[in-house]
Amino acid sequence: MALGKDFRLPLDAHPVRYAAHLAPDLDAGAFEGRIELEVRLDKPRRELILHAVELTVDRARLRTGGRTIRVGRIEPDAESETVTLSLDEEVPAGTAVVDLAWRGKFSPGLRGLYRAGPVAVTQFEAADARRVFPCFDEPAFKARWSLQLLQVPPGAATISNGRVVEDEAGADGRRTVAFSETPPLSSYLIAVCVGDLSASEPATVRGVPIRTWAVPPKRHLTGFAQECASAVLPLLEDYFGQPYAYGKLDQIGVPDFEAGAMENAGAITFREVALLLDPATAPLNVQKRVAEVITHELAHQWFGNLVTMVWWDDLWLNEAFATWMAYKTVDVWKPRWRVWTDFEVGKGAALHLDALKSSHPIRAEVKNAQEAGESFDAITYEKGGAILRMIEGYLGEERFRDGIRLYMRKHREANATADDLWGALAESSGQPILELANGWIRQVGYPLVSVSERDGRLVLRQRRFFSDPEAKEEGPPVRWLVPIVLRFREGAAVREQRELLRGEERQLALEAQGKPVWVLANAGARGFYRVAYEPALLRRLIEALPELESEERMTLVSDQWALVRAGELHVHGFLRLLEGVARHETDHSVLDELVSRVSWIEHRGVSEADRPALHSWIRRLFAPAASELGWDAREDEEDERRLRRAAVLRGLALVARDPQAVEEAQERFRRLVAPQPGRIDPNLLDVVVAAAARTADRVRFAELRRRAEEELDPAAKRRFLHALAMVEHPELVPDAVQLSLTDVVRMQDFPSYMGTLLGNRATREPAWALVQERWTDVRRKADSPMLLRRLVEALGALPERRHLKEVEAFLAAHPIEGAKQAIAQTLERLRMDVALRERLVPDVSAFLRG
Repeated sequence: MALGKDFRLPLDAHPVRYAAHLAPDLDAGAFEGRIELEVRLDKPRRELILHAVELTVDRARLRTGGRTIRVGRIEPDAESETVTLSLDEEVPAGTAVVDLAWRGKFSPGLRGLYRAGPVAVTQFEAADARRVFPCFDEPAFKARWSLQLLQVPPGAATISNGRVVEDEAGADGRRTVAFSETPPLSSYLIAVCVGDLSASEPATVRGVPIRTWAVPPKRHLTGFAQECASAVLPLLEDYFGQPYAYGKLDQIGVPDFEAGAMENAGAITFREVALLLDPATAPLNVQKRVAEVITHELAHQWFGNLVTMVWWDDLWLNEAFATWMAYKTVDVWKPRWRVWTDFEVGKGAALHLDALKSSHPIRAEVKNAQEAGESFDAITYEKGGAILRMIEGYLGEERFRDGIRLYMRKHREANATADDLWGALAESSGQPILELANGWIRQVGYPLVSVSERDGRLVLRQRRFFSDPEAKEEGPPVRWLVPIVLRFREGAAVREQRELLRGEERQLALEAQGKPVWVLANAGARGFYRVAYEPALLRRLIEALPELESEERMTLVSDQWALVRAGELHVHGFLRLLEGVARHETDHSVLDELVSRVSWIEHRGVSEADRPALHSWIRRLFAPAASELGWDAREDEEDERRLRRAAVLRGLALVARDPQAVEEAQERFRRLVAPQPGRIDPNLLDVVVAAAARTADRVRFAELRRRAEEELDPAAKRRFLHALAMVEHPELVPDAVQLSLTDVVRMQDFPSYMGTLLGNRATREPAWALVQERWTDVRRKADSPMLLRRLVEALGALPERRHLKEVEAFLAAHPIEGAKQAIAQTLERLRMDVALRERLVPDVSAFLRG
């Protein structure tokens, strides 16, 4: 009888220990395995069900109490991805050992065991360990793993979760490599890597050996990752109050990888661009991103690996915490980087996504492994991280940390739920955390907090915020327990006041002697909500912009744009706000926010006839700062000035398309690709290469392609690759589009390359035509659920109503299992963006002509 795709393993059989032997054949793309699986049975049984998909089980028997019980039938079930072992006689409760032998093939996509260039590597999250091992492939079933690799080619690197304890070659040179047994782990955290890899010099930190691995030509790019891991590992140990549990730490750069990275215990795998760089030539944003990813994965070694969710509905518990913890830890390591401003960018994406009716709660019901894969989005990561930061801001850092340490002590090497975390935080703080937190993680969306004054008192109101002006709440109104930190100026003093907004409205008196000069309702931008101020309060706040922190100014601009999208604010007022902010703004993060907003308007919110006038207006925003900053950085110039220059020149050269700025960018590109490259500030490389690509002729296109294929530095390789999708010369457009289906574009890069084509006015139509006409090839190129979801999301770049109708029809005719949520969200965003475009085009035209 078929078990169905929502089948969950029974809880009365538990794995205790896996002694697994795996023989991968890299040339044949196949493997053989055998395992002795110790299980604990809570009651007698006649069958045992394990997860297995696309595996041929050749032998199965069970030993218990000194005797062997034959397996009479081995019944695979494709829908539930299981294999049922039917026993010839009943097995009593207690301990038993299941002896299995099986074989399988490498996966064609980027999951299970697959080939990535010269390396065979595994990727098991969410539920792909079953593609390599028959196992209990659910996170609740933690067990110890003892792994041995057989028939390993001479000279091949071998990496798994444990240390190498045996490496012996046979007469034919083939090796047997055994690894030390792991602490209890869920199956999705097991890793195997075999192939042509070279390790950095090891570093030892508090007794933990750390190595970073790359394909041999890129070994010189491992130093930064070594420095980062060595610095943050002790910080994480100290924060959690628990030592690192996995004996050694390997960081592995994989040439083709679905996600950014994967937190396999003691053997973390990364997309190369998220691990490898040269600090001398890498832009600061690349260095920060790599440090954040490394620290995110290291935080998982405690939050996710040492203490693991019970089921995928608490995936957010892993990912949200690691997201928040990464920024917190990198901020301690490199305070001058001011990484919390980068956190605000990710939070902005989550706010945008969570304003959709098709959004989902942080803690969403997950029925099966396929649905679990759909949870890897900005709600789980960035919204979840923002909620944790908001709660920490309300409780205070010490009480929050005390709760985390208590949680880790109680659940070490076991499984836990969200309520276990809230209970520990409540116990350490004495605050109603369960009530506060569950409202945020179990409800969809977030509030718009309206701020006004009435009879000398401050009035706070909340309602659910939607980006769609037509959207309404269905059923009883949703409200949150909102922890609000107010900041206000009274005379020369700036004060803070903490309040909990319960229900729809609250009136309160500020703890001030007189009327405050200004009031901010999201101090430090820590709250996960939008704020709408009545006009008088907003005017006073805008006048006080220099007194606000950069994150607060950034959030004010973001909130005002969200109100424009929702039809609650006219775009004229928003554009006047941008003029005022740009006139005096010196912080790169706020300038980046401005550039992103005008870029959206330039891309979608203006007619072709009015685009030159909009370019002139954007030029006026950024030209004064560009003139003061220039294009060349001094040797001793501080990071902030370099990043400010990059933001301003991005606005001037790429959004406003200022001819002089474009020519300056091209000149620097010529220096970059000269036989003796000239010096260019690395922070300008994205602007320089993009501007050069837009104006490329066939010779320059060939240069870009050569560098995309040959460049060793992953960030530079990605930069040149995506530049090929930015070309605008009509003769080059077919080449750029057809290139997407060639080996020049790796599977991991295909959705982002296609997204760049769809966002480029010159390549948009032929790229969309290629997706429709060659869907079989396109789908094969994005042969994993995560990549397919990213491809669907890329269709959201199409701007016009006719595109919306075409995308709706196409996705209806070509349903994609595992991307239902991505499809619903993409279509809702497209509908809103098309309607917003139709609303903005005449309004922007009137503004430009006024």
